[in-house]
Amino acid sequence: MSSHHYSPVDAEDLPGSYRYRQKTLQRWRFSMFLSFAAGVVVCMIAYPRLLPCKACAPCEKASPPVNVADVASRAAQIAVSKCPACPACPECQHKPCPACELSCPKIPECPSIAAAPAASQPDDAEVVARHRTKMLARDMVNIAECKPGQVCRADALNRSRVIGQKGITLWMTGLSGSGKTTIAEALERRLLYKLGKNVFRIDGDNLRTGLTKDLGFSPDDRAESVRRASHVAALFSEAGVITMVTLISPYRKDRDAARALHEKQGIPFMEVFMDVPLSVVQARDPKGLYKKVAKGLIKGFTGVDAPYEAPLHAELTLKNSELPVEQCVDQLVMALTAAGALSGHAMPDGLTPPDGGVHINRITTAPEALLARRKEAETLPKVPLTDIDVNWLQVVGEGWAAPLRGFMREGTLVQTLHFNSVLHDPNNVTGDYNSATTDWMQSSFPRERVSSPVPIVLPVTDFTRRQIAGAGAVALTNAAGVALAILRSPEVYELRVRELIHRTFGMTDDEHPYVKELLKPGKDYAVGGEVELLGKITYNDGLDAYRLTAEELRAAFKAKGADVVYAFQTRNPTHAGHAFLMKDSRQKLMARGYKKPVLWLSPLGGWTKASDVPLDVRVKQHQEVMAAGELHPDWTVMAIWPSPMIYAGPTEVQFHAKSRRAGGASYFTVGRDPAGMPYSSDGPGHEEGDDIYHPDHGRYALMSSPGVGGMQFLGFSKVYYDKKDHTMRGKDESRPDDFISISGSKMRKLAALAAKPCPPTIPSDLIASKCIPPGFMVQKGWEIVSDYYIRQKTGDWVPYSKQLGGLPLAPNMRSSAEQPFGKVAFTAHFVGADGAQISPWHNLALYPTASEPSFVNFVCEIPRGATAKLEVQKEKPFNPIMQDTKKGALRYYTYGASFFNYGMLPQTWEDPAKKGFNGTVGDNDPLDVMDLSSRTCKVGEMRKVKILGDLELIDQGELDHKIIVVDAEDPLAASASSAADLPAGVVPKIRSP
Repeated sequence: MSSHHYSPVDAEDLPGSYRYRQKTLQRWRFSMFLSFAAGVVVCMIAYPRLLPCKACAPCEKASPPVNVADVASRAAQIAVSKCPACPACPECQHKPCPACELSCPKIPECPSIAAAPAASQPDDAEVVARHRTKMLARDMVNIAECKPGQVCRADALNRSRVIGQKGITLWMTGLSGSGKTTIAEALERRLLYKLGKNVFRIDGDNLRTGLTKDLGFSPDDRAESVRRASHVAALFSEAGVITMVTLISPYRKDRDAARALHEKQGIPFMEVFMDVPLSVVQARDPKGLYKKVAKGLIKGFTGVDAPYEAPLHAELTLKNSELPVEQCVDQLVMALTAAGALSGHAMPDGLTPPDGGVHINRITTAPEALLARRKEAETLPKVPLTDIDVNWLQVVGEGWAAPLRGFMREGTLVQTLHFNSVLHDPNNVTGDYNSATTDWMQSSFPRERVSSPVPIVLPVTDFTRRQIAGAGAVALTNAAGVALAILRSPEVYELRVRELIHRTFGMTDDEHPYVKELLKPGKDYAVGGEVELLGKITYNDGLDAYRLTAEELRAAFKAKGADVVYAFQTRNPTHAGHAFLMKDSRQKLMARGYKKPVLWLSPLGGWTKASDVPLDVRVKQHQEVMAAGELHPDWTVMAIWPSPMIYAGPTEVQFHAKSRRAGGASYFTVGRDPAGMPYSSDGPGHEEGDDIYHPDHGRYALMSSPGVGGMQFLGFSKVYYDKKDHTMRGKDESRPDDFISISGSKMRKLAALAAKPCPPTIPSDLIASKCIPPGFMVQKGWEIVSDYYIRQKTGDWVPYSKQLGGLPLAPNMRSSAEQPFGKVAFTAHFVGADGAQISPWHNLALYPTASEPSFVNFVCEIPRGATAKLEVQKEKPFNPIMQDTKKGALRYYTYGASFFNYGMLPQTWEDPAKKGFNGTVGDNDPLDVMDLSSRTCKVGEMRKVKILGDLELIDQGELDHKIIVVDAEDPLAASASSAADLPAGVVPKIRSP
């Protein structure tokens, strides 16, 4: 036999090696010998019993005496006739090739009997296959398996939450040499070493050493191999392991059976097709198998002379002959992320989940439930909210601070201040830890921790603390006294403001704008608890269409076909530099394999410092940028992010990123000095105007933060204006003179100067030239920004998300829709029956009737629960009701929510000639009135009230007389004739603020 070169072959495609054939030949020779010997013995015993042979005519005569030698000879012939066929000689590289020849003598047939046809006998593999099919089809009895609705193992959802990943089977199929193993190994390294995920790879080699060692390569055996692999993979995946199966698995029906098994058990299954042409894998030929096929040394090779049925509906197709390995791995990681496998949380919309994996939405929307809760809120103690508090309420109520469901309890605040994170108990193994009152002696804690960089607290005064003591729930009200939410199981605790400032900001600057807000009087305590919003929070400022909840925003992304979302936050107008960064980020994502990256242009909507560009100016400017196609509407969603700005640099930017995950963003574009600002005052080691935080620290802290979860970042450095091609980009150091830095302060100066387009030759000093270079900003957008800076002091702007309107007005009152309550110019005029303006002070009567001097007319200025300092304006014609201001800012009562209606008596005034006990004199204003009725009044409403007495109170350092009255229709009017008749505690309560 000629010698052939031999090398190890793939166990899937060549049924044996030289060593295996040699052992088979030896076993055959030994078995032949035993068969021969056994045959001789059996025939010597049995042959005499079979004579005479009635089937052969010549043998019908009487048998002669038995001759032992003849019997032995005949037995040998029979034994030899039963010898098996010789096995084929194996391919080998040894000379000479071992002989495998054996002469099997023929036994002459009986001359009178025709030879009967030999019955075909099934081979062992066929017998085994038939038996296996029969056994797999039998009914299973006495098997303890989970029944529907029965809990016999930890469910997959809770298991995945606990271990931080979701089990899934990646079935990677393709021709030999199509890259299954190479890509699977690279994916395994990425998942295990970089992402810290538990992953395991099942392939033909680790199966055939044990689990499928008894199988060959027939179609039946291949199907059984796939069946066993699919069951093993399902068990691994059910345990939460990301399981990769890398088998050629050429038959579609076998792969479909594997899919069906997973679907039946509710286990995610992803078919990954390595779509590589035959010519490419033949050229790769990593094991030299295709060369052997070409020489005819291997028969029945998959894809050549045996079928391979490509998937029809694979979840992912990798043409890895056209892509580098790392890009293939990127696509697999993207697919696993979209399936929720890398977070352990459900992702029904395919977008990244929020912290904790649970979408938080505390908005009551069902009409019946909303009506019931609003009625409940009317009966509850009130906690008034500032503009900043309303912003934070929207943040927690709409899920932007997930898993937080309300204002922080004290334990949550302590964790936030010390760890920038909080413990989370999604499986409630610690007794509703996330909504329980803080227990300082608690010893058992949840194991999961999520990002919580900034404190979200609700400060209250001591008066409010006393008002809500012992309450099981409180109503959260805005400046108009309208209930926005109910807070359940309130936890009131001392608010250590200085500790909060130092831990959050890491500096000392009492003039810092947000610090200054925290240091205002009346923030001695805080109340924490979970909230229920009484409908979606709106602001009535013309921008509500851009205020999408987290759920609405995710739906908007999916409507645009997003396979990934990246967010860009801005509290400044968008210029070409910003647009360059956003478009460049999109190109980077597409280079990673994403097909439809969608940008979330995310203007910050909450409270900002006075020098920042107003929200309405920014939104309108963004609209023009999108309309001009600079940021195309097909791949851009503009939606206001509701949080206030606290200017806490590296700490705050972590919250910005965390919150964007709640909206579905997987990537966050971050630049220099995010959330930073200069010092606002001189202090130890710094001067006013110095940067509080290093410009590079915020981005670095964010990108290295342990609490970023699955979010990734697209960092960028400073961009410049290129005078040559009129675009914004990174500086080319080979021609530095061609680049101009246009900072935010320079842009503001140019806008205030109403800068016009520059001449063709761009000057280096734009301020001196009073020109704006072409391409720096969309022209209509620039006009909006310039208009703002020109009319900054005189225009009517929306500085941030501040609720407008909502103040209940009496039918006889008129106000301008353009100047609703909440704006400085809000004015409510009184009108008579003929519609003409009248003065409530001079034109309304003091007494309803002359015969009842103990009853007077009361004009309501501030409804019960409202905190806006509203009053009749004695200097204005017709004395309309307006809100007081101080240095251009609206004034509010800060002690808490009033439990009375506040107003005035017509045709009365405090006499300036009279002095009080503290030396103060009357202010010539109408007499102030406190109405203790149970019914809330409307602004401008006039009621008949009963006078109960007069209290002297010190109001902001001035002596004020407060007339105590009760509505004539209130039940209290029948029983009370003076303040002494009021229920116990009412008068001290009035005095206490």
